[in-house]
Amino acid sequence: MKLGIHHTPGTFSDRWIAYCDANSIPYKKVDCYATDIIQQLESCDALLWHWHHADEKAVLFARQLTYSLEAQGKKVFPDSATAWYFDDKVGQKYLMEAIGSPLVPSYVFYNKQQALEWINNTAFPKVFKLRGGAGSSNVKLVKSAVAARQLTNKAFGRGFSARDRFSRFNDAVWRLKRDKNITAVAGIIKGLGRVFLPTAFEKMRGREKGYVYFQDFMKANDYDTRIIAIGGKAFAIRRYNRAGDFRASGSGVIGYDKKLFDERCVRITLDLAAQLKSQSLALDFIFDEHNTPLIVEMSYGFSIQVYDDCTGYWDTDLNWHAGPFIPQHFMIDDLLAAIAADKMSVT
Repeated sequence: MKLGIHHTPGTFSDRWIAYCDANSIPYKKVDCYATDIIQQLESCDALLWHWHHADEKAVLFARQLTYSLEAQGKKVFPDSATAWYFDDKVGQKYLMEAIGSPLVPSYVFYNKQQALEWINNTAFPKVFKLRGGAGSSNVKLVKSAVAARQLTNKAFGRGFSARDRFSRFNDAVWRLKRDKNITAVAGIIKGLGRVFLPTAFEKMRGREKGYVYFQDFMKANDYDTRIIAIGGKAFAIRRYNRAGDFRASGSGVIGYDKKLFDERCVRITLDLAAQLKSQSLALDFIFDEHNTPLIVEMSYGFSIQVYDDCTGYWDTDLNWHAGPFIPQHFMIDDLLAAIAADKMSVT
């Protein structure tokens, strides 16, 4: 049994490799960007590749490579069931509605006139989003029908940059105020440059246009709850809103105490991960006026160091296991178990 690992420093692969080394798990480093990646994986039972939504090259082919390897009989992390909706809020809307999951009410239009008619008959505020982007990028609070019409006209006209450069610069300013360190200063300098110079990702993706997407605004939420389920284990963080802002994602203000978390969110995440056969499912929750948990967005990936301070995790029966853990180890264990099960079924 051998794993193929695409190594990119700073991603899950750092911990995958360390875990394999510490536990004598056979693996080889592979290059998913190479034309012979299929041949590189001939001796491997699985591929692990933590690809990122902002990697313009990975976005071009990661899903296609994954499906192709699965058709060959290999295991992949993340597999197709786990990653097809990654960085696609519109796809997430359809999925959640189709299976009856408690999604924040969401609306997408591909016709300008239909969107304008809806705007004339709905209440505000609403939250406008592009289908891609993380850390509250490409997310705006729309306080009036006038503002919604302006966004709609742009969506069916010139469109939007795949990355909101000014929003990202404001995020860098927020981090400087919060952290007051040299890393934050470097982020300001980098963010200022990006205001004027498009990234390779923006050039590749072009402009987002031809659709408009809104969600209902849930008042009185000064934080969100992120629950992540991997291999029947779930862990959580609370992310508090930025000062003077309705957004929590990307704030960096985190709560970890188990008492902070509503176990209804944990149950929903574990059940949904099992239903979707997802290897890694991250759900962001807020609450409506009746204190009902609603899903805002979903993902397979997450920031690495942020979760090192989690105080424990829940199992599928919601039993609490206190103490430190490394989520990337769960991924390896889960994948090895899946490979072993396949081999047993063949014999």
